[in-house]
Amino acid sequence: MENQPQGVRLNKYVADSGYCSRREADRLIAEGRVQIDGKPGARGDRVRPGMAVTVDGRPLSGAGEKVYILLNKPRGIVCTADPREPMNVVDYVGHPARIFPVGRLDKDSEGLLLLTSDGGIVNRLLRASGGHEKEYEVTIDRPVTPEFAERMMRGVPILDTVTLPCRLRRTGERSFNLVLVQGLNRQIRRMCEALGANVTQLRRVRIMNLRLGSLKPGQWRNVTPEELRGLLEQLGEDRGAEGTQ
Repeated sequence: MENQPQGVRLNKYVADSGYCSRREADRLIAEGRVQIDGKPGARGDRVRPGMAVTVDGRPLSGAGEKVYILLNKPRGIVCTADPREPMNVVDYVGHPARIFPVGRLDKDSEGLLLLTSDGGIVNRLLRASGGHEKEYEVTIDRPVTPEFAERMMRGVPILDTVTLPCRLRRTGERSFNLVLVQGLNRQIRRMCEALGANVTQLRRVRIMNLRLGSLKPGQWRNVTPEELRGLLEQLGEDRGAEGTQ
């Protein structure tokens, strides 16, 4: 936690505790569920040494030990921490730390998913303007023609916008490797559908410098110190790899 006289912004303090992302912290603050010294906190409030912060009455430290794990998410598992979803990914992993998924893979997709207790990196990882690459192996129900590949790479109109340019490499008659720098809702499936094709298999194999490797569906492992350093360097953070589990 920052130890400056002016203190730490409340949403950052909550996120650094490993409770949730900064965006989620903003929502909790707006709902009046975050308190500083027993009084509801506001978004612009700062937490100084000696102050007590709670969420729904639960005390936070502001400096929880950071956990970063990689999961090969199987099909059927839902990328949410919501306990009302019986197939939520957090219960599926069963990690003792309070973790949550970074980004999404839809229920019918599989592959690499990062889960962490570090709420401070979530928005930076998901920001399309950061150019953070995610790589996928995709199979569709019709041949991958040069025209299809060119239109995918140029950008496809979906969800009232046009997707950002991407890279595509054909790997088989009906399969290709795709590298994106954004993550719209069901983006790849919607792009293919807009071009007259349906996705039959979708697997994410890379998030920036993090790779799926030999992880089998349902398996997870800790991010290595080297991987974490590389990830934080790309995000513009040089916090080292201390605190990984």
